[in-house]
Amino acid sequence: MRIFRRPSPSAFRLCALGAACLLRAAAADGGLAPAKNWVLPLFTKEGYHSMTLRGAEVHPFSSDRIDVTDLNITVFSGDPAARVETVLLSSRASYFPHEKKASGRDYVRLIRDDCEITGQDWTYQEEGKKVSIRRHAHVVYYEQLHGLIK
Repeated sequence: MRIFRRPSPSAFRLCALGAACLLRAAAADGGLAPAKNWVLPLFTKEGYHSMTLRGAEVHPFSSDRIDVTDLNITVFSGDPAARVETVLLSSRASYFPHEKKASGRDYVRLIRDDCEITGQDWTYQEEGKKVSIRRHAHVVYYEQLHGLIK
């Protein structure tokens, strides 16, 4: 199911770079310490806000996996209007920078102007720009369906 488009090809590369810096800092510190109130704003090459990733706490698990508590991914239009297109929320998730994907077993809530989707056991894959929800998927559309019942 395609939910939102990635604002720029470099957005997740920048996220992976930020994750790699976090892992290097943790290794230099002598351990994999969590980062509190983590925020990673991402911008287009023209300088417009494209995405912000947030987490109450980020735990570098390994160089291939970062665990995030209270994940919030906000996707912006990537133009001067800086309109919010999509918000993805999950209480616990993991980000895999080398695979360019995020996933979680807990509930996910995806919010757009035209719909809201919730469920459990989800994955966001950058390749194909899709969100898959495996359990308890619930979709609410906020648009009129003309001609459905005659």
